[in-house]
Amino acid sequence: MTIMANFEPCKHRTVCGGCKYNGMVYEETLAAKDKEVRECLCLHGVDLSCYKGVIPAKERSRYGYRNKMEYTFGDLVKGGEMTLGMHKTGSFMSIITVDDCQLVADDFNVILRRTLDFCISNDYTHYHKKTHEGLLRNLIVRKGMRTGELLINIVTSSEDGFDEIGFVKMILSLKLEGTVVGILRTLNDRLADAVYCDKMKVLFGRNYYYEMINGLRFKVNAFSFFQTNVEAVERMYDDAVSLLKNINGKTLFDLYCGTGTISQIAAKSAAKVIGIELAADSVEAAKANAILNGIKNCEFICGDVFETLDGVSEHPDVIIVDPPRIGMREKAVSRVASYGVPEIVYISCNPKTCAADLEHFISSGYEPVTIQAYDNFVWTRHVETVALLSKLNVDKHIDVEIKLDELDLTSAESKASYAQIKEYILEKFDLKVSTLYIAQIKKKCGIVLREHYNKSKKEKQVIPQCTPEKEEAIMDALRHFKMI
Repeated sequence: MTIMANFEPCKHRTVCGGCKYNGMVYEETLAAKDKEVRECLCLHGVDLSCYKGVIPAKERSRYGYRNKMEYTFGDLVKGGEMTLGMHKTGSFMSIITVDDCQLVADDFNVILRRTLDFCISNDYTHYHKKTHEGLLRNLIVRKGMRTGELLINIVTSSEDGFDEIGFVKMILSLKLEGTVVGILRTLNDRLADAVYCDKMKVLFGRNYYYEMINGLRFKVNAFSFFQTNVEAVERMYDDAVSLLKNINGKTLFDLYCGTGTISQIAAKSAAKVIGIELAADSVEAAKANAILNGIKNCEFICGDVFETLDGVSEHPDVIIVDPPRIGMREKAVSRVASYGVPEIVYISCNPKTCAADLEHFISSGYEPVTIQAYDNFVWTRHVETVALLSKLNVDKHIDVEIKLDELDLTSAESKASYAQIKEYILEKFDLKVSTLYIAQIKKKCGIVLREHYNKSKKEKQVIPQCTPEKEEAIMDALRHFKMI
């Protein structure tokens, strides 16, 4: 693969909405992502002393690393020639033809260009978001980076007239580095501007491809979630599993498990792995992958994590969570924390929801031991993080007999939790306050805090300060709960 030094800044970078940082010095992009992670963690009161910075992508995988692209048919200007690619920066309607994208292998660009030429030559129309008329909606290209297998899926409305045979012949005539193993047509008549599958037609081959990660083989279906950067995620998953002290002979829960990639990596050591995932297609792929790799100690369950856990009889010894971009939310965090396992590994693709979830875990009795960011989506604004959370030691205590008349009911430590304070303020004042802000006001009032709520061990660390409006609300809550 061509290395970074041989690339010029992408010609699409000023108009394409995909790559925020293309054209910048790579070290500057790392600094920007590092700054974002720090600010998010700080905003939610997470002690930055455990944050280790951003691990850069290996030079050979800074270009051509994406194994999936979802392109949209449209036009750049209303009524102009049909385009196929990505949304123009800042525009919902305009589509840029990105036939020289640097994030994908050359095969992707060839397939995009020739598909667009084929459709223009046949006088096809693209689907119009406002009128809900037209034929062509999306082109999805997926590739096994280790296997070279290509899966091509054209998404259309059910409108008549698409030359399926001609499309297959055109694709199979292309000179590509990879091997086309499947050509699909997905019918989507829904009004939403998103890819849905009302019906799938296999025009050639099969509706899946194979990929290799950590010596394991994975079957990836047309719509299964799979990590975008294989080499980067392989390193990240290795690091995530290695954070756990010892999983030999233990039961591990892999929540939001997708196609079961990390489940099967962990299954090499764990006695049993239970994976839970909402997307049925991904769960079926996970089950098939376990069979494919001869792994017998993995069980995969389809369902919402929060709701499904109640029906699982096993108790975990350790937990890994890898939620989608929206995060876990407080309710799910509390449910996971209720198991009281010594260690939780939290993987996230969104620094904002990561920090919010970590704040909830802290309120539930866990503290971050280490937080590591990874630049797995080079040139884009996205960054992944992996955090190891440790259960606060509640076993080391001194048994003291306390008579009721000796109990100090004004003790701050016997009053409301951070979560209760937040709930009270939200209900009464319609304000959201962070753990950090509550901690600042508690300190101001002379309430003793655990150190990691209160300060960072980093020198010259910029910490947001509570606003007067939120300070007043927090003071009201502290008085309400008789903490001051």
